[in-house]
Amino acid sequence: MRRHEHLYYVADQPEIADAEYDRLERELRELEAQFPELVTPDSPTQRVGERPSESFPTWVHRVPMLSLDNTYNEEELREFEKRIFRQVGERPIDYVAEPKIDGLSMALHYEDGRLVRGVTRGDGVRGDDVTPNVRAIKSVPLTLTGEDVPRRLEVRGEVFLPRAQFDAINREREEREEEPYANPRNVASGTMKSLDAHVVAARGLRIYVYSVAQVEGVTIRSQWEALEKMAGWGLKTHPDSRLCHGLDAVLAYCDEWREKRDTLQYDIDGVVVKVDSFALQQELGATSKFPRWAIAYKYPARQATTVVHDIQVYVGRTGKFTPVAHLEPVPLAGSTVGRATLHNEEEVARKDVRVGDTVLIEKGGDVIPKVVKVVDAKRPEGTVPWAPPSRCPVCGAEAVKPEGEVDRRCPNASCPAQVEQRLRHFARRDTMDIEGLGDVLVHQLVEKGLVRDFADLYHLRERRDDAWPTSRPTTCSCRSRRARRASCAGFSTASASASSASGRRCCSRGTSGASTRSRRRRWRRWSRSTRLVPWWPARCASGSTGRRTSASSRG
Repeated sequence: MRRHEHLYYVADQPEIADAEYDRLERELRELEAQFPELVTPDSPTQRVGERPSESFPTWVHRVPMLSLDNTYNEEELREFEKRIFRQVGERPIDYVAEPKIDGLSMALHYEDGRLVRGVTRGDGVRGDDVTPNVRAIKSVPLTLTGEDVPRRLEVRGEVFLPRAQFDAINREREEREEEPYANPRNVASGTMKSLDAHVVAARGLRIYVYSVAQVEGVTIRSQWEALEKMAGWGLKTHPDSRLCHGLDAVLAYCDEWREKRDTLQYDIDGVVVKVDSFALQQELGATSKFPRWAIAYKYPARQATTVVHDIQVYVGRTGKFTPVAHLEPVPLAGSTVGRATLHNEEEVARKDVRVGDTVLIEKGGDVIPKVVKVVDAKRPEGTVPWAPPSRCPVCGAEAVKPEGEVDRRCPNASCPAQVEQRLRHFARRDTMDIEGLGDVLVHQLVEKGLVRDFADLYHLRERRDDAWPTSRPTTCSCRSRRARRASCAGFSTASASASSASGRRCCSRGTSGASTRSRRRRWRRWSRSTRLVPWWPARCASGSTGRRTSASSRG
Protein backbone atom coordinates (compact mmCIF):
# COMPACT_ATOMS: atom_id res chain seq x y z
CA MET A 1 0.00 0.00 0.00
CA ARG A 2 2.86 2.41 0.72
CA ARG A 3 4.27 1.71 -2.72
CA HIS A 4 0.95 2.34 -4.45
CA GLU A 5 0.38 5.50 -2.39
CA HIS A 6 3.74 6.77 -3.59
CA LEU A 7 3.01 5.86 -7.21
CA TYR A 8 -0.40 7.57 -7.13
CA TYR A 9 0.16 10.69 -5.03
CA VAL A 10 3.87 11.38 -5.53
CA ALA A 11 5.01 9.86 -8.82
CA ASP A 12 1.62 10.29 -10.61
CA GLN A 13 2.11 6.84 -12.14
CA PRO A 14 -0.58 4.55 -10.65
CA GLU A 15 -0.29 0.86 -11.46
CA ILE A 16 -3.61 -0.39 -10.06
CA ALA A 17 -7.21 0.78 -10.21
CA ASP A 18 -8.86 2.56 -7.28
CA ALA A 19 -11.02 -0.50 -6.62
CA GLU A 20 -7.93 -2.69 -6.23
CA TYR A 21 -6.36 -0.17 -3.86
CA ASP A 22 -9.57 -0.11 -1.80
CA ARG A 23 -9.48 -3.91 -1.64
CA LEU A 24 -5.91 -3.82 -0.31
CA GLU A 25 -6.92 -1.23 2.28
CA ARG A 26 -9.85 -3.37 3.46
CA GLU A 27 -7.56 -6.38 3.69
CA LEU A 28 -5.03 -4.43 5.75
CA ARG A 29 -7.72 -3.13 8.09
CA GLU A 30 -8.99 -6.66 8.63
CA LEU A 31 -5.47 -7.91 9.37
CA GLU A 32 -4.86 -5.06 11.83
CA ALA A 33 -8.17 -5.78 13.53
CA GLN A 34 -7.15 -9.42 13.85
CA PHE A 35 -3.60 -8.61 15.04
CA PRO A 36 -3.78 -5.20 16.77
CA GLU A 37 -0.32 -5.64 18.30
CA LEU A 38 1.14 -5.33 14.78
CA VAL A 39 -0.41 -1.92 14.02
CA THR A 40 2.27 0.77 13.55
CA PRO A 41 1.83 4.58 13.55
CA ASP A 42 3.04 4.79 9.95
CA SER A 43 0.46 2.32 8.63
CA PRO A 44 -1.59 3.73 5.72
CA THR A 45 -4.73 3.03 7.74
CA GLN A 46 -3.53 5.30 10.55
CA ARG A 47 -3.36 8.52 8.53
CA VAL A 48 -6.61 9.82 9.99
CA GLY A 49 -7.40 9.37 13.68
CA GLU A 50 -10.79 8.43 15.01
CA ARG A 51 -11.39 11.57 17.09
CA PRO A 52 -10.93 15.25 16.24
CA SER A 53 -8.22 17.19 18.06
CA GLU A 54 -9.31 19.59 20.76
CA SER A 55 -6.56 22.13 19.97
CA PHE A 56 -3.18 22.47 18.27
CA PRO A 57 -0.03 22.89 20.38
CA THR A 58 2.53 25.53 19.46
CA TRP A 59 5.92 24.54 18.07
CA VAL A 60 8.99 26.79 17.89
CA HIS A 61 10.85 26.39 14.59
CA ARG A 62 14.49 25.41 15.00
CA VAL A 63 15.22 27.32 11.79
CA PRO A 64 12.94 30.37 11.26
CA MET A 65 10.55 30.13 8.29
CA LEU A 66 11.25 33.46 6.60
CA SER A 67 9.17 35.09 3.89
CA LEU A 68 10.52 35.93 0.44
CA ASP A 69 11.08 39.39 -0.95
CA ASN A 70 9.12 40.09 -4.13
CA THR A 71 10.11 41.38 -7.55
CA TYR A 72 7.79 42.11 -10.45
CA ASN A 73 9.91 42.69 -13.57
CA GLU A 74 13.25 41.95 -15.21
CA GLU A 75 14.86 45.14 -13.93
CA GLU A 76 14.11 44.31 -10.30
CA LEU A 77 15.35 40.74 -10.77
CA ARG A 78 18.65 41.98 -12.19
CA GLU A 79 18.93 44.33 -9.23
CA PHE A 80 18.60 41.25 -6.98
CA GLU A 81 21.67 39.75 -8.66
CA LYS A 82 23.58 43.02 -8.37
CA ARG A 83 22.99 43.01 -4.61
CA ILE A 84 24.50 39.51 -4.51
CA PHE A 85 27.53 40.67 -6.52
CA ARG A 86 28.06 43.62 -4.20
CA GLN A 87 28.25 41.28 -1.23
CA VAL A 88 30.24 38.31 -2.59
CA GLY A 89 31.83 39.71 -5.73
CA GLU A 90 30.88 39.24 -9.36
CA ARG A 91 31.09 35.58 -10.42
CA PRO A 92 29.07 32.98 -12.37
CA ILE A 93 26.12 31.90 -10.24
CA ASP A 94 23.77 28.98 -10.68
CA TYR A 95 20.16 29.39 -9.60
CA VAL A 96 17.30 26.97 -8.98
CA ALA A 97 13.91 28.16 -10.24
CA GLU A 98 10.51 26.59 -9.67
CA PRO A 99 6.86 27.69 -9.95
CA LYS A 100 5.62 29.57 -6.90
CA ILE A 101 2.53 27.70 -5.75
CA ASP A 102 -0.11 29.82 -4.07
CA GLY A 103 -0.57 27.69 -0.97
CA LEU A 104 0.31 27.24 2.69
CA SER A 105 3.90 26.76 3.93
CA MET A 106 4.50 23.67 6.06
CA ALA A 107 7.45 22.11 7.89
CA LEU A 108 7.69 18.30 8.01
CA HIS A 109 9.87 16.59 10.65
CA TYR A 110 11.16 13.04 10.22
CA GLU A 111 13.09 10.97 12.75
CA ASP A 112 14.64 7.66 11.70
CA GLY A 113 12.65 7.91 8.50
CA ARG A 114 9.21 8.31 10.11
CA LEU A 115 7.01 11.38 10.10
CA VAL A 116 6.79 12.73 13.65
CA ARG A 117 5.56 16.29 13.21
CA GLY A 118 3.97 18.76 10.82
CA VAL A 119 4.05 22.47 11.68
CA THR A 120 2.53 25.51 9.97
CA ARG A 121 4.63 28.57 9.25
CA GLY A 122 2.76 30.72 11.78
CA ASP A 123 4.68 33.95 12.35
CA GLY A 124 7.90 32.39 11.07
CA VAL A 125 9.24 31.74 14.58
CA ARG A 126 6.50 29.53 15.96
CA GLY A 127 3.61 27.72 14.32
CA ASP A 128 0.82 25.25 15.05
CA ASP A 129 1.63 21.56 15.36
CA VAL A 130 -0.96 20.13 12.94
CA THR A 131 0.51 16.64 12.68
CA PRO A 132 -2.89 14.83 12.54
CA ASN A 133 -3.90 16.97 9.56
CA VAL A 134 -0.55 16.55 7.82
CA ARG A 135 -0.84 12.77 8.12
CA ALA A 136 -4.18 12.99 6.31
CA ILE A 137 -2.50 14.46 3.20
CA LYS A 138 -1.92 11.45 0.97
CA SER A 139 1.10 12.94 -0.84
CA VAL A 140 2.99 13.21 2.50
CA PRO A 141 4.90 9.94 3.01
CA LEU A 142 4.60 8.62 6.55
CA THR A 143 7.86 6.72 6.09
CA LEU A 144 10.87 7.72 3.99
CA THR A 145 12.32 5.22 1.55
CA GLY A 146 15.43 4.92 -0.60
CA GLU A 147 19.11 5.09 0.26
CA ASP A 148 20.88 7.17 2.93
CA VAL A 149 17.70 8.07 4.82
CA PRO A 150 18.86 10.64 7.43
CA ARG A 151 18.46 10.13 11.16
CA ARG A 152 16.73 13.48 11.48
CA LEU A 153 15.28 15.60 8.71
CA GLU A 154 13.21 18.78 8.48
CA VAL A 155 11.89 19.78 5.08
CA ARG A 156 9.72 22.70 4.02
CA GLY A 157 6.91 22.47 1.52
CA GLU A 158 3.79 24.11 0.16
CA VAL A 159 0.35 22.62 0.86
CA PHE A 160 -2.18 23.48 -1.84
CA LEU A 161 -5.63 22.61 -3.11
CA PRO A 162 -5.93 21.47 -6.75
CA ARG A 163 -8.24 23.59 -8.84
CA ALA A 164 -10.68 20.73 -9.54
CA GLN A 165 -11.29 20.17 -5.82
CA PHE A 166 -11.65 23.91 -5.25
CA ASP A 167 -14.27 24.22 -7.99
CA ALA A 168 -16.20 21.25 -6.57
CA ILE A 169 -16.20 22.79 -3.08
CA ASN A 170 -17.48 26.11 -4.42
CA ARG A 171 -20.23 24.41 -6.42
CA GLU A 172 -21.44 22.75 -3.24
CA ARG A 173 -21.38 26.08 -1.38
CA GLU A 174 -23.34 27.77 -4.14
CA GLU A 175 -25.94 25.01 -4.00
CA ARG A 176 -26.29 25.73 -0.29
CA GLU A 177 -26.50 29.46 -1.17
CA GLU A 178 -23.33 30.17 0.75
CA GLU A 179 -20.69 32.66 -0.35
CA PRO A 180 -18.08 30.86 -2.51
CA TYR A 181 -14.47 30.88 -1.36
CA ALA A 182 -12.27 33.51 -2.96
CA ASN A 183 -9.29 31.31 -3.83
CA PRO A 184 -7.79 27.85 -3.20
CA ARG A 185 -5.15 29.22 -0.83
CA ASN A 186 -7.76 30.37 1.67
CA VAL A 187 -9.44 26.97 1.54
CA ALA A 188 -6.14 25.15 2.05
CA SER A 189 -5.24 27.38 5.00
CA GLY A 190 -8.64 26.97 6.63
CA THR A 191 -8.63 23.23 6.05
CA MET A 192 -5.27 22.79 7.79
CA LYS A 193 -6.69 24.62 10.82
CA SER A 194 -9.57 22.17 11.09
CA LEU A 195 -9.57 20.13 14.28
CA ASP A 196 -10.98 17.13 12.39
CA ALA A 197 -8.48 15.34 10.16
CA HIS A 198 -11.35 13.70 8.28
CA VAL A 199 -12.08 17.12 6.75
CA VAL A 200 -8.48 17.34 5.52
CA ALA A 201 -8.63 13.86 4.02
CA ALA A 202 -11.89 14.64 2.24
CA ARG A 203 -10.63 17.92 0.75
CA GLY A 204 -7.80 16.25 -1.17
CA LEU A 205 -4.93 18.60 -0.32
CA ARG A 206 -1.52 18.03 -1.91
CA ILE A 207 2.04 19.13 -1.09
CA TYR A 208 5.31 19.86 -2.90
CA VAL A 209 8.46 20.06 -0.78
CA TYR A 210 11.04 22.65 -1.83
CA SER A 211 13.89 22.84 0.71
CA VAL A 212 15.81 21.08 3.46
CA ALA A 213 15.92 23.08 6.68
CA GLN A 214 17.86 20.58 8.82
CA VAL A 215 19.45 17.20 8.16
CA GLU A 216 21.56 14.81 10.23
CA GLY A 217 23.56 11.91 8.82
CA VAL A 218 23.66 13.13 5.21
CA THR A 219 25.73 15.88 3.58
CA ILE A 220 23.95 18.12 1.05
CA ARG A 221 25.87 20.89 -0.73
CA SER A 222 23.31 22.61 -2.95
CA GLN A 223 19.62 23.30 -3.46
CA TRP A 224 19.49 21.14 -6.59
CA GLU A 225 21.12 18.24 -4.74
CA ALA A 226 18.56 18.70 -1.94
CA LEU A 227 15.69 18.38 -4.41
CA GLU A 228 17.20 15.20 -5.83
CA LYS A 229 17.76 13.74 -2.35
CA MET A 230 14.19 14.51 -1.23
CA ALA A 231 12.75 12.94 -4.37
CA GLY A 232 14.90 9.84 -3.72
CA TRP A 233 13.47 9.55 -0.20
CA GLY A 234 9.91 9.51 -1.51
CA LEU A 235 9.01 13.16 -0.92
CA LYS A 236 7.17 14.93 -3.71
CA THR A 237 9.18 17.76 -5.28
CA HIS A 238 7.98 19.97 -8.10
CA PRO A 239 8.62 18.17 -11.41
CA ASP A 240 9.24 21.45 -13.23
CA SER A 241 12.04 22.76 -11.02
CA ARG A 242 15.09 23.71 -13.09
CA LEU A 243 18.78 24.34 -12.52
CA CYS A 244 19.54 27.61 -14.34
CA HIS A 245 23.09 28.65 -15.25
CA GLY A 246 22.95 32.41 -14.95
CA LEU A 247 20.18 34.98 -14.63
CA ASP A 248 19.30 34.97 -18.35
CA ALA A 249 18.25 31.34 -18.02
CA VAL A 250 16.13 32.32 -14.99
CA LEU A 251 14.40 35.07 -16.98
CA ALA A 252 13.68 32.63 -19.82
CA TYR A 253 12.17 30.23 -17.28
CA CYS A 254 9.95 33.00 -15.87
CA ASP A 255 8.73 33.92 -19.34
CA GLU A 256 8.08 30.26 -20.16
CA TRP A 257 5.86 29.70 -17.14
CA ARG A 258 4.03 32.95 -17.62
CA GLU A 259 2.65 31.36 -20.79
CA LYS A 260 2.30 27.81 -19.44
CA ARG A 261 0.79 28.53 -16.02
CA ASP A 262 -2.73 27.74 -17.18
CA THR A 263 -1.71 24.18 -18.05
CA LEU A 264 -1.20 23.37 -14.36
CA GLN A 265 -3.94 21.87 -12.17
CA TYR A 266 -3.24 24.37 -9.38
CA ASP A 267 -2.59 28.08 -9.05
CA ILE A 268 0.84 29.69 -9.24
CA ASP A 269 1.49 33.40 -8.87
CA GLY A 270 5.13 33.57 -9.90
CA VAL A 271 8.51 31.85 -9.79
CA VAL A 272 10.82 31.29 -6.79
CA VAL A 273 14.50 31.92 -7.56
CA LYS A 274 17.22 30.62 -5.21
CA VAL A 275 21.01 30.63 -5.26
CA ASP A 276 21.97 26.99 -5.76
CA SER A 277 25.14 26.74 -3.62
CA PHE A 278 24.52 26.26 0.13
CA ALA A 279 27.95 27.71 0.86
CA LEU A 280 27.03 30.87 -1.02
CA GLN A 281 23.67 30.98 0.76
CA GLN A 282 25.47 30.91 4.10
CA GLU A 283 27.75 33.73 2.98
CA LEU A 284 24.83 35.88 1.85
CA GLY A 285 22.77 35.32 5.00
CA ALA A 286 19.41 36.98 5.64
CA THR A 287 17.75 40.12 6.90
CA SER A 288 15.26 40.02 9.76
CA LYS A 289 12.52 39.23 7.24
CA PHE A 290 13.97 37.78 4.02
CA PRO A 291 16.87 35.58 2.92
CA ARG A 292 19.30 37.48 0.68
CA TRP A 293 19.83 34.43 -1.54
CA ALA A 294 16.21 33.93 -2.66
CA ILE A 295 13.46 36.03 -4.18
CA ALA A 296 9.97 35.62 -5.63
CA TYR A 297 9.32 36.81 -9.16
CA LYS A 298 5.60 37.65 -9.09
CA TYR A 299 3.35 37.67 -12.11
CA PRO A 300 0.97 40.64 -12.46
CA ALA A 301 -2.76 40.08 -11.87
CA ARG A 302 -4.53 39.18 -15.11
CA GLN A 303 -7.44 41.36 -16.08
CA ALA A 304 -9.60 41.92 -19.12
CA THR A 305 -12.27 44.33 -20.30
CA THR A 306 -15.60 43.23 -21.71
CA VAL A 307 -19.16 44.46 -22.17
CA VAL A 308 -22.18 43.69 -19.99
CA HIS A 309 -24.96 42.38 -22.26
CA ASP A 310 -27.47 41.69 -19.53
CA ILE A 311 -27.97 41.39 -15.78
CA GLN A 312 -30.19 38.45 -14.88
CA VAL A 313 -31.45 37.28 -11.53
CA TYR A 314 -31.14 33.65 -10.45
CA VAL A 315 -33.37 32.21 -7.73
CA GLY A 316 -31.72 29.98 -5.13
CA ARG A 317 -32.88 27.23 -2.81
CA THR A 318 -34.19 29.66 -0.18
CA GLY A 319 -35.60 32.08 -2.75
CA LYS A 320 -32.60 34.41 -2.66
CA PHE A 321 -32.13 36.60 -5.74
CA THR A 322 -28.55 36.61 -7.06
CA PRO A 323 -27.82 39.07 -9.90
CA VAL A 324 -25.38 37.72 -12.50
CA ALA A 325 -23.73 39.81 -15.22
CA HIS A 326 -23.84 38.17 -18.65
CA LEU A 327 -20.74 39.35 -20.50
CA GLU A 328 -19.30 39.38 -23.97
CA PRO A 329 -17.18 36.18 -23.78
CA VAL A 330 -13.52 37.02 -23.23
CA PRO A 331 -10.48 34.76 -22.66
CA LEU A 332 -9.01 35.16 -19.19
CA ALA A 333 -6.57 33.01 -17.21
CA GLY A 334 -6.95 29.94 -19.38
CA SER A 335 -10.74 29.95 -19.71
CA THR A 336 -13.46 31.89 -21.48
CA VAL A 337 -15.42 34.09 -19.09
CA GLY A 338 -19.02 34.81 -20.01
CA ARG A 339 -20.59 35.45 -16.60
CA ALA A 340 -19.65 37.07 -13.34
CA THR A 341 -21.63 37.13 -10.10
CA LEU A 342 -22.64 40.48 -8.67
CA HIS A 343 -23.63 38.93 -5.30
CA ASN A 344 -26.61 41.17 -4.45
CA GLU A 345 -28.43 44.31 -5.52
CA GLU A 346 -26.46 46.55 -3.13
CA GLU A 347 -23.21 45.42 -4.77
CA VAL A 348 -24.65 46.30 -8.18
CA ALA A 349 -25.64 49.74 -6.91
CA ARG A 350 -22.27 50.35 -5.23
CA LYS A 351 -20.35 49.64 -8.44
CA ASP A 352 -23.13 51.13 -10.59
CA VAL A 353 -22.99 48.30 -13.11
CA ARG A 354 -25.38 48.85 -16.00
CA VAL A 355 -26.36 46.93 -19.11
CA GLY A 356 -24.11 48.15 -21.92
CA ASP A 357 -21.23 49.12 -19.64
CA THR A 358 -17.65 48.23 -20.37
CA VAL A 359 -16.26 46.63 -17.22
CA LEU A 360 -12.87 45.50 -15.99
CA ILE A 361 -12.91 41.91 -14.77
CA GLU A 362 -10.31 39.72 -13.14
CA LYS A 363 -10.17 36.32 -11.54
CA GLY A 364 -10.00 36.68 -7.79
CA GLY A 365 -7.05 34.57 -6.68
CA ASP A 366 -6.75 33.72 -10.40
CA VAL A 367 -9.91 31.62 -10.11
CA ILE A 368 -13.28 33.37 -9.63
CA PRO A 369 -14.31 35.98 -12.23
CA LYS A 370 -15.39 39.22 -10.64
CA VAL A 371 -16.25 42.71 -11.82
CA VAL A 372 -13.55 45.07 -10.55
CA LYS A 373 -14.99 48.33 -11.80
CA VAL A 374 -16.91 50.04 -14.56
CA VAL A 375 -14.94 51.93 -17.22
CA ASP A 376 -16.93 55.16 -17.01
CA ALA A 377 -15.25 56.72 -20.05
CA LYS A 378 -16.74 53.98 -22.27
CA ARG A 379 -20.28 54.13 -20.88
CA PRO A 380 -22.73 54.60 -23.78
CA GLU A 381 -25.39 57.29 -23.66
CA GLY A 382 -28.84 56.36 -22.52
CA THR A 383 -27.88 53.69 -19.99
CA VAL A 384 -29.96 53.56 -16.83
CA PRO A 385 -29.14 52.16 -13.37
CA TRP A 386 -30.11 48.55 -12.95
CA ALA A 387 -33.22 47.94 -10.87
CA PRO A 388 -33.93 44.61 -9.18
CA PRO A 389 -37.11 42.85 -10.29
CA SER A 390 -40.18 43.36 -8.15
CA ARG A 391 -41.43 39.87 -8.97
CA CYS A 392 -39.82 36.47 -9.12
CA PRO A 393 -38.53 35.92 -12.69
CA VAL A 394 -39.57 32.23 -12.50
CA CYS A 395 -42.95 32.00 -10.80
CA GLY A 396 -44.03 35.66 -10.83
CA ALA A 397 -44.58 35.93 -7.08
CA GLU A 398 -44.06 39.41 -5.62
CA ALA A 399 -40.52 39.65 -4.23
CA VAL A 400 -39.88 40.59 -0.59
CA LYS A 401 -36.87 42.18 1.08
CA PRO A 402 -36.85 41.74 4.86
CA GLU A 403 -35.75 44.75 6.84
CA GLY A 404 -32.05 44.71 7.62
CA GLU A 405 -31.15 42.23 4.86
CA VAL A 406 -29.37 42.91 1.57
CA ASP A 407 -31.03 40.07 -0.36
CA ARG A 408 -34.37 40.17 -2.11
CA ARG A 409 -36.26 36.85 -2.06
CA CYS A 410 -39.12 34.95 -3.65
CA PRO A 411 -41.62 34.02 -0.88
CA ASN A 412 -43.25 31.22 -2.92
CA ALA A 413 -41.95 27.92 -1.52
CA SER A 414 -43.45 26.12 -4.56
CA CYS A 415 -41.45 28.21 -7.02
CA PRO A 416 -40.00 25.74 -9.58
CA ALA A 417 -36.56 27.31 -9.28
CA GLN A 418 -36.55 26.79 -5.52
CA VAL A 419 -37.89 23.25 -5.88
CA GLU A 420 -35.12 22.37 -8.33
CA GLN A 421 -32.42 23.83 -6.09
CA ARG A 422 -33.80 22.02 -3.03
CA LEU A 423 -33.90 18.71 -4.90
CA ARG A 424 -30.30 19.19 -6.05
CA HIS A 425 -29.27 19.91 -2.48
CA PHE A 426 -31.27 16.91 -1.25
CA ALA A 427 -29.47 14.59 -3.70
CA ARG A 428 -25.98 15.84 -2.81
CA ARG A 429 -23.32 13.43 -1.63
CA ASP A 430 -23.29 14.80 1.92
CA THR A 431 -27.10 14.59 2.28
CA MET A 432 -29.03 11.67 0.68
CA ASP A 433 -26.28 10.81 -1.84
CA ILE A 434 -28.66 9.90 -4.69
CA GLU A 435 -26.52 8.75 -7.58
CA GLY A 436 -27.59 9.86 -11.04
CA LEU A 437 -29.97 12.56 -9.86
CA GLY A 438 -28.16 15.44 -11.53
CA ASP A 439 -29.21 18.87 -12.72
CA VAL A 440 -30.67 17.71 -16.04
CA LEU A 441 -32.78 14.96 -14.51
CA VAL A 442 -34.02 17.22 -11.70
CA HIS A 443 -35.09 19.81 -14.27
CA GLN A 444 -36.97 17.17 -16.30
CA LEU A 445 -38.76 15.77 -13.27
CA VAL A 446 -39.90 19.22 -12.11
CA GLU A 447 -40.79 20.37 -15.61
CA LYS A 448 -42.99 17.29 -16.22
CA GLY A 449 -44.68 17.73 -12.85
CA LEU A 450 -43.54 14.35 -11.57
CA VAL A 451 -41.77 15.77 -8.53
CA ARG A 452 -42.91 18.65 -6.36
CA ASP A 453 -41.11 17.76 -3.14
CA PHE A 454 -38.65 15.24 -1.70
CA ALA A 455 -41.30 12.59 -1.05
CA ASP A 456 -42.27 12.44 -4.73
CA LEU A 457 -38.85 10.98 -5.53
CA TYR A 458 -39.89 7.81 -3.73
CA HIS A 459 -43.19 7.46 -5.61
CA LEU A 460 -41.99 7.73 -9.18
CA ARG A 461 -42.86 4.10 -9.87
CA GLU A 462 -46.49 4.65 -8.97
CA ARG A 463 -46.64 7.83 -11.10
CA ARG A 464 -44.86 6.52 -14.18
CA ASP A 465 -48.16 6.19 -16.09
CA ASP A 466 -48.69 9.94 -15.68
CA ALA A 467 -45.47 10.51 -17.59
CA TRP A 468 -46.12 7.91 -20.29
CA PRO A 469 -45.40 9.35 -23.76
CA THR A 470 -48.45 10.35 -25.81
CA SER A 471 -47.32 8.38 -28.85
CA ARG A 472 -47.11 4.70 -27.93
CA PRO A 473 -45.46 2.05 -30.08
CA THR A 474 -47.80 0.35 -32.54
CA THR A 475 -46.33 -3.06 -31.90
CA CYS A 476 -46.19 -5.04 -28.71
CA SER A 477 -43.06 -4.79 -26.58
CA CYS A 478 -43.18 -8.42 -25.56
CA ARG A 479 -41.65 -11.22 -27.60
CA SER A 480 -44.57 -11.20 -30.05
CA ARG A 481 -43.81 -7.99 -31.98
CA ARG A 482 -46.40 -8.56 -34.72
CA ALA A 483 -49.31 -7.57 -32.50
CA ARG A 484 -51.09 -4.26 -33.06
CA ARG A 485 -52.23 -1.83 -30.40
CA ALA A 486 -56.00 -1.58 -29.84
CA SER A 487 -58.28 -0.46 -27.06
CA CYS A 488 -56.73 -1.66 -23.82
CA ALA A 489 -54.33 0.28 -21.63
CA GLY A 490 -51.53 -1.81 -23.08
CA PHE A 491 -52.19 -3.66 -26.31
CA SER A 492 -54.94 -5.64 -28.08
CA THR A 493 -56.03 -9.18 -27.36
CA ALA A 494 -54.89 -10.05 -30.86
CA SER A 495 -51.39 -10.06 -29.56
CA ALA A 496 -52.46 -12.53 -26.89
CA SER A 497 -53.42 -15.06 -29.51
CA ALA A 498 -50.20 -14.34 -31.38
CA SER A 499 -48.23 -15.40 -28.37
CA SER A 500 -50.57 -18.06 -27.04
CA ALA A 501 -48.56 -20.81 -28.66
CA SER A 502 -45.73 -20.06 -26.29
CA GLY A 503 -48.10 -20.07 -23.33
CA ARG A 504 -47.92 -16.28 -22.87
CA ARG A 505 -50.44 -13.54 -23.25
CA CYS A 506 -49.43 -10.08 -24.25
CA CYS A 507 -48.40 -7.09 -22.15
CA SER A 508 -50.63 -5.76 -19.38
CA ARG A 509 -53.20 -8.53 -20.01
CA GLY A 510 -50.61 -11.29 -20.02
CA THR A 511 -49.38 -13.61 -17.33
CA SER A 512 -47.34 -12.11 -14.53
CA GLY A 513 -43.95 -13.21 -15.90
CA ALA A 514 -44.42 -12.08 -19.49
CA SER A 515 -46.36 -8.92 -18.67
CA THR A 516 -43.88 -7.80 -16.05
CA ARG A 517 -40.94 -8.33 -18.39
CA SER A 518 -42.62 -6.49 -21.23
CA ARG A 519 -43.61 -3.57 -19.01
CA ARG A 520 -40.04 -3.37 -17.77
CA ARG A 521 -38.69 -3.32 -21.29
CA ARG A 522 -41.11 -0.60 -22.37
CA TRP A 523 -40.31 1.49 -19.28
CA ARG A 524 -36.56 1.09 -19.68
CA ARG A 525 -36.65 1.98 -23.37
CA TRP A 526 -38.73 5.09 -22.74
CA SER A 527 -36.82 6.09 -19.60
CA ARG A 528 -33.54 5.97 -21.51
CA SER A 529 -34.97 8.36 -24.08
CA THR A 530 -36.01 10.79 -21.32
CA ARG A 531 -33.08 10.04 -18.99
CA LEU A 532 -35.36 8.87 -16.18
CA VAL A 533 -34.03 6.26 -13.78
CA PRO A 534 -36.07 3.00 -13.69
CA TRP A 535 -36.74 1.87 -10.13
CA TRP A 536 -37.77 -1.78 -10.38
CA PRO A 537 -38.27 -4.48 -7.76
CA ALA A 538 -34.96 -6.10 -6.94
CA ARG A 539 -33.29 -8.07 -4.22
CA CYS A 540 -30.80 -6.39 -1.93
CA ALA A 541 -27.66 -8.03 -0.55
CA SER A 542 -29.62 -9.59 2.30
CA GLY A 543 -31.92 -11.37 -0.17
CA SER A 544 -35.09 -9.48 0.75
CA THR A 545 -37.16 -7.84 -1.95
CA GLY A 546 -36.94 -4.08 -2.08
CA ARG A 547 -36.69 -1.28 -4.59
CA ARG A 548 -33.57 -0.64 -6.54
CA THR A 549 -33.07 3.09 -6.12
CA SER A 550 -30.16 5.34 -6.87
CA ALA A 551 -29.82 6.26 -3.23
CA SER A 552 -26.76 5.50 -1.14
CA SER A 553 -28.71 3.07 1.07
CA ARG A 554 -29.82 0.37 -1.35
CA GLY A 555 -32.59 -1.43 0.09
